[in-house]
Amino acid sequence: MPTALKLRYYGDPVLRKTARPVKGVGPAERLIIREMIRAMYDFDGSGLAAPQVGIDEQIFVADAGDGPFAIINPEVVRIIGKETFYEEGCLSLPGIRINVKRPEAIAVRYQDDTGRIIERELSGLMAKIFQHEGDHLFGRMIIDYATPADREKFKVQLAKLEALSCDLARSKVKVNA
Repeated sequence: MPTALKLRYYGDPVLRKTARPVKGVGPAERLIIREMIRAMYDFDGSGLAAPQVGIDEQIFVADAGDGPFAIINPEVVRIIGKETFYEEGCLSLPGIRINVKRPEAIAVRYQDDTGRIIERELSGLMAKIFQHEGDHLFGRMIIDYATPADREKFKVQLAKLEALSCDLARSKVKVNA
């Protein structure tokens, strides 16, 4: 059964807002997490942040190859090692790939889907996913890391995504009116 959650695209204002911290992890949050995991797979992603499906909470889900997991109220506590470039794509920016400079390892703190506080060090793909999805919770996207040449290269695609977001917003207003 496909998810009922709808993916938000570049240009949707929800993607530029700072999401609210989660105050407590209970049945409602676990339901959101289950639906987000289903949506992540339906959208063929390796991660999905709550704002990408219109949810104003600091939650993201991901699968780095060992099965899905949820991160709630994430924070990077310390940067470890040097910064390197990773080529990243984003479900909210389909067809766009940007080289993003990020720390290759980080120390993090977050809550899991039971509400337990976890502190650990991440490196490689896990560090990249944590930083990419964490950015979404604070209104940042990979396009913010783009060089002027990349912005120019993707100018037409970005304009189309903004127009799509406007069209989707208008259709929601008509449906709800």
